[in-house]
Amino acid sequence: MSMPGGFEMVIIVLVILLLFGAKRIPELARGIGQGINEFRKASDDIKKEIDKGKNDIDEATKVKEKETTEK
Repeated sequence: MSMPGGFEMVIIVLVILLLFGAKRIPELARGIGQGINEFRKASDDIKKEIDKGKNDIDEATKVKEKETTEK
């Protein structure tokens, strides 16, 4: 299955205009944009939590190694 060409894209845009109307399209685009931004923020928060947990584990491992070498 290939990407739609120019004519197919025009048909798709016309169908969207007929279904939603010209006034609703900016609202839909704004809502999609906000959803994408929230998803990115959540993704970044998860990455930060994972990195923090990794750093905590690394620090705990270093402390344990230091304690065993001192004994």
